[in-house]
Amino acid sequence: MSDRNPQDESSNTIKDPDDWTTGDEPATGAQESYLHTLAGEAHAEVPANLSKADASRMIDELQEKTGRGR
Repeated sequence: MSDRNPQDESSNTIKDPDDWTTGDEPATGAQESYLHTLAGEAHAEVPANLSKADASRMIDELQEKTGRGR
């Protein structure tokens, strides 16, 4: 069993979306679906044609706003 916290900043599983090699590709269907769910709860709009990196950032922001993802 590991004592490593998956949210630990030193974890190599957490990367800044700016560093993603596929960050400029269109958001995935799963990202778009989750964004619309979060946006509905947060009374926010989801811009069209988000990249994977932008969608990830928006998910983080909306999770913070809605209290999800903790």
